[in-house]
Amino acid sequence: MTRSLKKGPYVDERLLKKIEGKKPIETGIIKTWSRACVISPEMVGFVFGVHNGKHHIEVLVTEDMVGHRLGEFSPTRKFVRHGGKMQKELEAKKKEAEISAAKAAKSATDTKK
Repeated sequence: MTRSLKKGPYVDERLLKKIEGKKPIETGIIKTWSRACVISPEMVGFVFGVHNGKHHIEVLVTEDMVGHRLGEFSPTRKFVRHGGKMQKELEAKKKEAEISAAKAAKSATDTKK
């Protein structure tokens, strides 16, 4: 659900103070915990360290990001992979296929000599 037009976008005032009057190149990473802050045009070019709950993830703000929230570019969940017995069997078959392909390529180069 979007924020009311009457209220306007939520932009963290402390973040604006940190970037006010500074150049994006000279400023390092600006750490922030304000994931709900909407990216405004003044923020373009700056690098923000957006907290994801564990550590800060660097986000370089571009023109395409204006209007989005900082938290959208700092994922909070890490996908490991789907696992299980079937997945292990598939990975073993794939590894065997790679090994056999490497052996075939090696034998092909040996016969050329």
